[in-house]
Amino acid sequence: MSRCLNYQLLSLALLLLMTVDPSSQSRLTEENGVKSAVFLSPKIVLEPGSVSNKFYYNIDFPKGHIAIKNFDAEVVDEAGNSVPLHETYLHHWVVVRYYQRKGVEVAKYHGNLGFHQSDFIVKRNSGICNGGLTQYFGLGSETRKTITYVPDPYGIEVGNPVEVPPGYEEGWLLNVHAIDTRGAEDRLGCTECRCDLYNVTKDEYDRNIEPDYVGGLRCCYDETRCKVKEGFQGARRSLYLKYTVKYIDWDPSIVPVKIYILDVTDTWKKQEKSTATVSRHHCKIEYLVESCSAAEANADCTHTKNISVTFPSGGDIIYGVAHQHTGGTGSALHGEDGRAICSSLPIYGEGKEPGNEAGYIVGMSSCYPKPGSIKISEGETVTLISNYSSAQRHTGVMGLFYLLVTEPSPTPNSFLHSTDGTGEIVILHNAVGVLAVFGIAVLVGAAVIYQRRNHREEEGYESVLM
Repeated sequence: MSRCLNYQLLSLALLLLMTVDPSSQSRLTEENGVKSAVFLSPKIVLEPGSVSNKFYYNIDFPKGHIAIKNFDAEVVDEAGNSVPLHETYLHHWVVVRYYQRKGVEVAKYHGNLGFHQSDFIVKRNSGICNGGLTQYFGLGSETRKTITYVPDPYGIEVGNPVEVPPGYEEGWLLNVHAIDTRGAEDRLGCTECRCDLYNVTKDEYDRNIEPDYVGGLRCCYDETRCKVKEGFQGARRSLYLKYTVKYIDWDPSIVPVKIYILDVTDTWKKQEKSTATVSRHHCKIEYLVESCSAAEANADCTHTKNISVTFPSGGDIIYGVAHQHTGGTGSALHGEDGRAICSSLPIYGEGKEPGNEAGYIVGMSSCYPKPGSIKISEGETVTLISNYSSAQRHTGVMGLFYLLVTEPSPTPNSFLHSTDGTGEIVILHNAVGVLAVFGIAVLVGAAVIYQRRNHREEEGYESVLM
C-alpha cells in the first residue's frame, strides 16, 4: 500500500515538473557574498524569416535594496542550448527600470506605449538622450563576449525604497528584438533590416516609410518577416533570453555609479557663445553607412561619424563600452582637450559555434580606467566617434557608448578608496602622522587579540573571526 502511494506521489511530482513554464524557473547561487540569479524571459516563438520585438513587463528580477555587479544574457532553446547568431540574430535586448502603481494588473506582454499611462513611471538612466535610450542594461549580438562586470567598490544601486514614489513599486521591463535568419535569402540584409527584404511600406505605427529610408528599425518590427529562400522549410520553435544577474546586498561602503548612454546620432548642437545646456537631446539611435565610391574601393573605406555633446555632470569614469553592428570597426570617446577617455573595439567571430559566429560582432572590448585616473568635468564637451567599414552599404547601424560614472574622487590629502589589480579595496593616505597613530593602535589591538586567542585555544574554543 505504501509503495503504491509513493509511486503515485512520484508520478504527480513528475507531472507537475513537466507542466512548469520554463520562463518561470530561476536559479540562485551565492559565492563570496555575491549572489547570482539566472532567469528566463517569456517564450519567444520564431520560424524562418520571422521577427519578434516584444516588450515584457514585470520580468523576474532580484528583489530588495541591492547593488548590481554584472548582467549577462544570451538566447537559448527549450533544452537550454545556446542558439547561434546565424540562426537567430539578436538585434538587441534592453532592460528598463520603472515604477508601477500598486494594485494595477499588468499582462506579461505589452506594446511599447505602456509608459504613457499614469500607472507607470520610467526610472531612466542619467543619460542625455530622450526617448528610446532609457535602459539600465542592454546589448546585441555582442552579448556573449562583452564584459559587463562593475568593479569593487562600485555598484549600480537599485531597489532603494526611499526612491520609490508613494503608492508605487519597482518593476523591470525587458525588450528582446530577435530575427530568425534560417534560410534567409540575404542573411546580412535581414539583420540590417533592409526594407526591400521585409516588403513593408509602413512602420509599426502605420506611418508611411519614406523612399530614402532603405533600412532600419522601422522595417523589422514585431511580426514582420524577412525574405526566405523559395522552398526552404524550417521548424517553428520556442526560444528564451537567459539572463544572469550578479548582485550584492546594499551596504554604505558601496560607491554608487550613474549610467550614461551617448549616441553618435544625437542631433544637439551647441550654440556659439551660449552657456545654456539642454537636459534631454533628440537621438535618432540608428543611421546609414553608404558604400565608398569605386575610386576609393582599393583604399581604406572607412565611414566616420562623430558628435560633440556637453556632459551634464562631472565624475570619474569607472567603465565604458560601445555598441556597434556588423561592419563596425570601433568607437572612441575624447575629452574637450583631446585626451582619450575610452575606446571600444569589436570582436568578430571566426567559426560557427555560439559566441564565435563568423561575420558577426560577438563581443566589444570594454575599458576599466584606474579609479580616479579618467575624469569628466561638469559641462565639459566630449566627442564621440564611431567608425564603420564602408566597403559595402550598411543600414540601421548604431553608435552608442555606455558609461558608468561616479562622483568625483576626494582630494589627494584625504583617504582614497580604490581598487588594485586584484579588485581588493586599498586605502591611500599621505598624512604620516595619522598613519603612525593608526599603526600603533593596530599593533596594540593585535597583541590583545593574540593573547585572547591563545587563552581560548587553551580552553578548547575556536577563535572568532573579527
